Amino acid sequence: MEMFSIGDSSKTDVVVAYMDSRVNKAFLKKVKEILNKIQVDALIMSQESLAEAICPSHKLNPFPKFKYTERPDTAAAQILEGNMIILVDNSPFSMVLPTYAFSILEEADDYYFPPVTGTYLRMARTLIIAVSFFLTPTFLLFTMYPQWIPDSLLFIRIKETVNVPVVVQFLLLEVVIDGLRLAAVNTPNMLSTPFSVLAALVLGEFSVNSGWFNSEVMLYMVFVAIANYTQQSYEFAYAIKFFRIITLILTSFFGIWGYVAGILILLFTIAKTKTIDGNGYFYPLIPFDMKKICERLVRK
Repeated sequence: MEMFSIGDSSKTDVVVAYMDSRVNKAFLKKVKEILNKIQVDALIMSQESLAEAICPSHKLNPFPKFKYTERPDTAAAQILEGNMIILVDNSPFSMVLPTYAFSILEEADDYYFPPVTGTYLRMARTLIIAVSFFLTPTFLLFTMYPQWIPDSLLFIRIKETVNVPVVVQFLLLEVVIDGLRLAAVNTPNMLSTPFSVLAALVLGEFSVNSGWFNSEVMLYMVFVAIANYTQQSYEFAYAIKFFRIITLILTSFFGIWGYVAGILILLFTIAKTKTIDGNGYFYPLIPFDMKKICERLVRK
């Protein structure tokens, strides 16, 4: 372990923990140089302030560059795998370096189950995140072009009268779900259960009966809302949410070409996103490494 003091007016201790025999020495040297060059008054927001000081160019990119954990077993496992852990004074979280998208989707609980169960959970988590991005834009596209729906999937068509445009319904529910989440955080514990029941009634049966929302739209948005909780990184879930909203808007204006453009924007952003060690954010998918992909998806 090595300790650094960061801040001018208020010094904050930062500890870098690693295993000397397994860590990438070049990457370790780079991290030390970055920490020594940081010029800030203080790390007011602890590890988040340090993250923004390390990667100051990620402000317009929603994908998180760091994985945070409060679990000692997860931190120890990361060190054993050759990664580094950064501990910031007065913060219960540890930062994992380097961090890739697939490492964010991994959870320590995968290793507390048999390999078959752990592999299933890991693949299901990855699949659900992918489906949460494609589900609502694809449904909107099929609503605009119903002739493209296969005969076996004709049941997905909206059967009720559409009083509010489907894209407006999706966008409203995206905001409403975030509003409910924020309200739940600030609701006293004794009122959280009644509040949840009331919200479910208002946004469920009452909103459909009032004509504001269609039942199919409500169903798909409920799945998307639940999918956000299948992995522990809220930052990653919101990154997917932002690109889903962009794809929805582009699809509503330009049809199939907007749908394709939304996917291309996501892929372009992923391809241009680099981690602190210089590798691709979606490594080993970009650049492609079959062996590493199997290691990420299959729990050994």
